[in-house]
Formats: sequence, structure tokens, C-alpha cells
Amino acid sequence: MRKLLCILIFSFFYACATGQSIADSLTTDVTLFKDVYSIADKCEVLVDSIGTVTLDNILQQQWKNLSWYKIKNYIPSAWIDKTVYIKFTLQNSSSTQDTIYFYPGNSFRSISLYKILPAGSFLKLADESKEDGFQPIYFSAYDKKSFITELHFTKRKFNAFALEIIKKKYLPRYQKILYTSNYNDLVIGYLLSGLLLMMIFFNGANFNLSRKKEFLYNCLYVICMFILIYFNTYTGKRSGIFSSFFMGYLAFAMLVAGTIFYIAFTRKFLNTATNYPGLHKIFYYEERLLLMLLTAFSYIYFFTNNFWLQNILENSTKIICLAIGILYIIIGIKQKNRLINYLAMGNAILIFFSIISFLLIVLPGRKTGGIFTNALIYFELGIVCELIFFLLGLTYKNRVELIDTIKEQEAMKLAAEKQIFESKLAVLNAQQEERNRISADMHDDLGAGVTAIRLFSELAKSRLGKETVPEIEKISSSANELLNNMNAIIWTMNSSNDSFGNMAAYIRSYAIEYFENTGIRCTVKISADLPEFVVNGEIRRHIFLVVKEALNNVLKHAKATEVSLVFKKETDRISLYIQDNGVGIDFDNIRSFGNGLKNMKQRMIKSGLEFSIENKNGTLVILYSTAASQFFINSSRQ
Repeated sequence: MRKLLCILIFSFFYACATGQSIADSLTTDVTLFKDVYSIADKCEVLVDSIGTVTLDNILQQQWKNLSWYKIKNYIPSAWIDKTVYIKFTLQNSSSTQDTIYFYPGNSFRSISLYKILPAGSFLKLADESKEDGFQPIYFSAYDKKSFITELHFTKRKFNAFALEIIKKKYLPRYQKILYTSNYNDLVIGYLLSGLLLMMIFFNGANFNLSRKKEFLYNCLYVICMFILIYFNTYTGKRSGIFSSFFMGYLAFAMLVAGTIFYIAFTRKFLNTATNYPGLHKIFYYEERLLLMLLTAFSYIYFFTNNFWLQNILENSTKIICLAIGILYIIIGIKQKNRLINYLAMGNAILIFFSIISFLLIVLPGRKTGGIFTNALIYFELGIVCELIFFLLGLTYKNRVELIDTIKEQEAMKLAAEKQIFESKLAVLNAQQEERNRISADMHDDLGAGVTAIRLFSELAKSRLGKETVPEIEKISSSANELLNNMNAIIWTMNSSNDSFGNMAAYIRSYAIEYFENTGIRCTVKISADLPEFVVNGEIRRHIFLVVKEALNNVLKHAKATEVSLVFKKETDRISLYIQDNGVGIDFDNIRSFGNGLKNMKQRMIKSGLEFSIENKNGTLVILYSTAASQFFINSSRQ
């Protein structure tokens, strides 16, 4: 109001300075010196309480000056669904034609302006006020006219008169002043609308990605609240058909529709159908009740003129919405569920701000003009705070769902790994059973046959006496060697031998037997602190063949008299030392047994073990495990 007064004063001095005033062109019964003039104290009012007034008898009715009704702020509620007539007279004292605008206020859904003709008849002027609520009146030079305006109020509780005449050249400025008079309220309203718009995009994007109906319902709820807040801000000081429709019907419809969508969102968000069947039924019936009330309200608004019934229904619906909010709070207190608590807190804040908004409206003597005394701002803040708590609840729910999803994925991964492991284990068991069967068949069939060949060759040699036959000697030697090799193969194939202790014992037995009657003294030492672990058949075979090759080199090339095998546990490995006291190995002339060394290295690589050979008072061959090879060996444990 202060801004408006300052601008009006400025306009007055501006008009005086330019030599122009509305008195030069337009006057009523008194001289006017303003670009904007109120005719409230110069007009007469007629209220058609029983609907009997017509243009034929309107001039014979009992008219009263508006001041007689002693209206302070808002018109009486009884006028809202009645037709109200305003009569006034204007005169153009200028020698040029002019145009002024009649503005009754922003509380009217229709404005019909009639010019009173000299014979007492009426000429209805074209309605040009539908868009913005300003009705132009055109005057010829020295023209004096009387008018009757038929007004139908917006169907809402708080309506007021303006009844102002605005000069044509000043109209744009007047509208700008009118629409932005509460600038801070507009800024806050549009800011909150922007926040809601971002929430609409957020919910829409989440629904598009997840196809969860809870995001769809919440998006629809936010859309309703966005329409409510944005157009409340936009139409707050505007007039016209849309502004009247929004204030009388659409704002309430968006509030109820938003509540319905919010309940639907809650049912999906909390999965009440599964988790809270009783609460699910309550929400279901609340939705149907609100939908019925909205339908009844719509019927009364569009098809009747009973504002009393409309007002009762509107207030009853708002009380029900308040009760629903209180129910949320009660449920949040009783239920030890964090999601419900978030929704309950949001509703508690909304109710708190709604109560402040209500008190600012109904309390007498309240101050107006600041953002802290604007009832609508508090209600809008409550809505935004409620949505903020929804986002907090959504963040918590997403975090819980993410954790559950990760757990489920981990469980599925473990189950898949277990299934793969069991499949591999089944294959290994089948292979091992086949190995055991083959080794048993070899032992029973081939072993017996080779033993028989060796026995028969020995009997043949004994019968020949001192006479020797080289072929029989070769048969006996080959049969003996074949039997030893076959026993080694059977040993590696049998799963009952898959242990480190068994391998060490077998190598010990083989080494002692190998050097028996050779003139080379063989000793084998096995440390007592060696761990017991599984060594599969393939690794045992590679180690045994490397040891066999090393012992063969000692016998054929080392010219040694002693050889020792030592199994020992060291700091980070298990080692096998094969040491002889022979001539050592000539690395410069290694071709004679180069293939043997190459094969030994390849077998150790395949086993994941390390191999080295060096001269140290003879030849020293070392086989040892690293951390990686130890893991490989341990992974074969059963």
C-alpha cells in the first residue's frame, strides 16, 4: 500500500507538471485530480437477494449508497451467490473523446456493464473484461453517462470491492503496481514454485527409470501443489475469468486431488498392502471419500449457485484432509518404522504451518503487508517442507533398497559360485574316480602281466644256467623298468596319495631303493614340522619326475659316493634339497643333459614351483614353493 501511495503521489505531480489531469477530460459530480479514482463513496448498490430484479424493474428498486453497508474488508458472505448491481455516473468535460477503465476488483467471475439511456432503457456494452477484469468505457466530447454494472462474485469466502476508475494512459502502470504490490511474496511464491518444478522433474525421471508407481503418484501430487502455489502467486492480485475460476474452484480441486495422490503414493511407498493391511484399508477408503467430496464440490460449483452448501463442503473436506494429516502423525508415533516417521514429520510440519496460516486469516486485528503476515506463504512453506521430508525418506529407502540389492546380488553371486564350485567338484570327483578305477585296473591287470613277464624271464635265465641270452636280459630289464614306471603312474593317479606326507614318503622310498647296490650312499631327511596339505596327482607327478631326473643325473654323471635328500620348512617356503658330493655340473658343457634340465624347469613351472641348480661341493638341486605356489597347493585341498 505504501508503494502504491508513493506511485500515486508521483503520478499526481507528474500530471500537474505536464499540464494534464483527469479533470481535463473526465469528471463525475466532483472535480478529480488523480489518474486513479475510487467511486466507492459515489456509487449506489443493489443486492438481488431473492432473484427478482430485472432490467425492467431495476431502476424502481431501493438503491443504497455503498457506505451504508459499512463494509470494512470483505463483502458479506450472503452476497457471494447473489447478483450485485452498482450504479454510477461519469462525465467527460473535455472537448476530445477519451477512454477510461472501470475496475470493480479481482473478486468477480463476470462483469456486465449497461449504459442507462435517456428513456430508461439499457444498452449492454461489449464485455472486454474477461481477460484481465478491466472494462473500458468510451466517452465522446462533453459526454455524460450513467451505468449499471451487474457483478457476480467469485465463489470463495474472501471477496472485496475496488470500484476504481483508471485513466487509459495510466492503466499499464496501474496494473504493474497492482500485480507487484507484494513483491517479496511474489519472489517467495515463484521460488517455491521453482523448487516444486525441480521435484516434478526428479520424480518424473525416477519413474521413467524405475517404473515404480510411487514416483508417479508423488509426481502427480507435486504437480497439483505446483499448480496451487504457482497460480496462487500469479493470480493473487489479478482478475478475469481464469483468476476467478482458479480462486473459486481450481485451487481447492488441486488441494484435494493432491491429497488423493499423496495417499496413493503413501500406499505404494510403504507397501501397505503387504506390510500394513489395516492401514491399507484406511487409506483406500480415504481416497474414495475425498474423491466423492471433490465430485460433489464440482457439481455444486458448476451446476448450482448454492455457495452456503459449497462452503460447508469445502470446509468439511479441509477438516478431513487435516484429520488425514493427524492420522499420519499418530501412525508415525506408533509405528517404529523410519519411512513412516519421515512422512509423519512432513505432515506435522505442514499442519503446523497450516494452523499459522489459518490463524493469520481469522484472527481480528492482524497486520498485513509483510511476508511474515502472509497466510499463503506459510501454507506454501509447509508443502515444500513436507516434500523435503519425502526426499529424505526416499533417500533412506533407496539406501536400504541398495543395501538389500547388494546383499541379494552377493547372495546370488555366492550361490552361483557355489554351484560352479560344486559342478567343478563333481567333475573332479568323477575324474578322480576314473583315475582310481584306471589305477586299480592297471595294478590288477597290467601289473600282474608285467610281473609275470619279469618272473618268466628270470625262470628262463635260471634254466639256461651260465649261458646268457641278451634278448632275455633285455626282456627282464625292460619288464622291471616298466613295472617301476607303472607303479609310479598308479601312485600319481590314486587320490588316496594326494598329501604332502605321502609324496615325501614315496620319494624317500624310491630314492633309497634306486641307489641300492649302486655304491652310492643315499640318505633322506624329512623335518618333523612340515605341514600336512593336499598335493594333487599332477603336481606330485611333476615333482616326482624332477626328483627322478635329478637322481638319474647323480647316478650317471656326478661320480658321487653320497647323495642326500632333505625336506625342510623354512621361513616362507617348503624346500627339497638334493645334494651330492660328485664332480658338479659343467654349465659350459651342459649339452649332454640339457634336455633333462629343460624338462625339469618346465615341470616346475607347470607345478607353480621354483627350481634351481648350482655347484656346491658337488651338485645342489633345490625345489621350493613360493607364496603363490603355496596358494595353488592349498587351493587343491579337499
